[in-house]
Amino acid sequence: MTGARMELRHLRALVTVAETGSITAASKRLRLAQPALSRQLRALEQEIDASLLERSARGVLLTEAGKAFAADARGILAAAEAAATAARARARGTVGELHLGYAPSPTAEILPAALRTLAEAAPAVNVVLHDLGGDELLLGLESGKLQFAVMVDPGELVPANVIFRPLQRYAHCVAFGSHHPFGRLKSVPLTRLADEPLVVYDRRHYGEYRRTLAALLAPVTRAPNIALECDGLTSLIAAVTAGRGVAVVPEVFRRFSGEGIRLRKISPPPDPLVIGYAHRVDVPLAPIARRLIKILLSLARDTAAERPGSP
Repeated sequence: MTGARMELRHLRALVTVAETGSITAASKRLRLAQPALSRQLRALEQEIDASLLERSARGVLLTEAGKAFAADARGILAAAEAAATAARARARGTVGELHLGYAPSPTAEILPAALRTLAEAAPAVNVVLHDLGGDELLLGLESGKLQFAVMVDPGELVPANVIFRPLQRYAHCVAFGSHHPFGRLKSVPLTRLADEPLVVYDRRHYGEYRRTLAALLAPVTRAPNIALECDGLTSLIAAVTAGRGVAVVPEVFRRFSGEGIRLRKISPPPDPLVIGYAHRVDVPLAPIARRLIKILLSLARDTAAERPGSP
């Protein structure tokens, strides 16, 4: 027996005959002409070099070898169907695992909603989240440790094997404590930030933020007045609330700033902060990621339409 010519349809033919006890009934169930079904059964017997059926005027009976082989064939067919079902589910992005990197505060408007929608549509999907800075996200994508990322536009720093696509744009704002004089302004002139004490994210973990800040302030100062460096969103909010300084943040910051912090847009308005998704282009994109992209694009359209005109 070589096994090379045996096909699932041959196994299905034998199992169906075993279940119906008749070539005629089996051919109807399989929607196959009786001569064609008989040829499949003979081919199977020839392949395994054993008689599987005894034919008589009253129908067909399975030999001892046929009974044993039919039992094994049922298991093979069940396993094949399970494999096919699993493959279809993975191809549709309804099962599997996705390692997703993200920048927490800039993506706070779109990513949680996208993950909720994905969980509702595909509850068997497991998304492993990686909270990382922009530089770490690029390294994770480039190395293959991450399959997908939702992040700030890396600009020219994007690796050759990674592609970035924009989703949302946020105006840059100044965040300050409730008693700060900026509260009397409709917008904060960029020149007013030249000597203002700034609360910023630390350079080691938030390189992309510091590069964005430097570019934004470049028209008014090459040496920003850094009052305090923070290791994350919580500490930055606490520092601004306590009056340690002001912070340059995207307008989405309003979602978690609290009552102790106010926001004003900057004038003249600098280029907006761009949020989008990124993935490798030299490896196939996971079906889960494709499903997530559709969700992200839909949410981006909705939130852009609903976003208020001022922070």
